[in-house]
Amino acid sequence: MRLKVLLPSEIFMSENASKITAEGANGSFCLLPGHIDFVSSLVPGIFSFVAAEGREVYLAVDEGTLVKKGDEVLVSTRNAMTGPDLGLLRKVVEEQFEALNEREKVARTAAAKLEADLIRRFMELNEHVR
Repeated sequence: MRLKVLLPSEIFMSENASKITAEGANGSFCLLPGHIDFVSSLVPGIFSFVAAEGREVYLAVDEGTLVKKGDEVLVSTRNAMTGPDLGLLRKVVEEQFEALNEREKVARTAAAKLEADLIRRFMELNEHVR
């Protein structure tokens, strides 16, 4: 299978793989050559694959999407990091990617409150104009 890991600004990795393991919203899954076409959302976690020459590669990935079509597997994610130390990668996921997601939730909540307040004020202004 041809694996490409895509970040917003670059192709992070492009390699041949004989096995891919990832963490989706419904749990971990594995793709092997010949697997049916498949789409899954990814959660922050450890992503691994066995490269063509047999070495296992580990990545810490942020949330994203995996699409397998034919012999090509595309992974689109906001952040990714590779490294030989699985413990370090797990720590990156927990401390950086999951913390970023929490900050984004707080920011989205604040933006939604500002939006609702703006709409309420426009409605009040509209009532005064009549």
